[in-house]
Amino acid sequence: MTASTQDYFKLHFIVFLWSFTAVLGKLISIPAVEMVFYRTLLAALGLAVLMILLRKSFSVSKTHLFTILLTSSIVAIHWITFFASGKISNPSTSLVGFATCSFWAALIEPLVKGKKIQLLEVGLGIVVLIGLVIILTFDFQHPLGLLLGIISGLTAALFSVINSRLILRVNAYAITFYEMAGASIIILFFMSIGSVIGYMPLNLKATGMDWVYIAFMAWVCSVYAFLVSINLSTRISVFFIQLALNLEPVYGIVLALLVFGSEEVMNLNFYLGTLIILSAVVAYPLIKRRSQGRVPAQ
Repeated sequence: MTASTQDYFKLHFIVFLWSFTAVLGKLISIPAVEMVFYRTLLAALGLAVLMILLRKSFSVSKTHLFTILLTSSIVAIHWITFFASGKISNPSTSLVGFATCSFWAALIEPLVKGKKIQLLEVGLGIVVLIGLVIILTFDFQHPLGLLLGIISGLTAALFSVINSRLILRVNAYAITFYEMAGASIIILFFMSIGSVIGYMPLNLKATGMDWVYIAFMAWVCSVYAFLVSINLSTRISVFFIQLALNLEPVYGIVLALLVFGSEEVMNLNFYLGTLIILSAVVAYPLIKRRSQGRVPAQ
């Protein structure tokens, strides 16, 4: 099927929704761990209802279920570090750290699939590191926030590579449902232990607006965007979807500036380093596609 202008609009709309989660995470009053618990729980419940309505199978083999539940712990770490980064610093910092996801995926995927790491990945990885060094070495106020953002990018790359293998054997709805449900159960388990030993006092008392923001993230940014992305993947190339996803940090930083104003303004070196990182991220699929399209000389 051929993609329409409306399809491309939908693609950028869901990328916009995903970028908006960084802003929502900052607006929510409860801590990142409790927030992610509620989000994953609501996302799992919402997806379960949709799977029943759409008659999608929940059936998964024990082996695949174990892998999915293990992956759900990585998903939990990804979201917790992403939102914790935004809370202790600002959304722009968390989004810049998250932007390293494509770089990590380029390194992890060949290792998982037993292929050689290409010089292109190494070169662009060095460019990303240069961007991070520029940010960190010029009076940057949020090094821990950036570190957590980078961890969120690394874990996002990990579960994306794992899911790219699972999707060959398990339907996407079941993968997402069990990962969301598993993440919420794992977070609840560790919150309970932390609360009992007094290491992590819980703050589960979300305000009315907190529930609105969390529900929006769970049902609109997760469930709705997930369903739309699956539908679009039948008409838009993986290359173009990946290229659009790389714009998520750009949309997020602009949104953060609009919502938080002067609180979100950073120094010139931050934006210079960010520009270098995003340039490498956006350039990767373009260069990769061009090199793969070359016909070897006879």
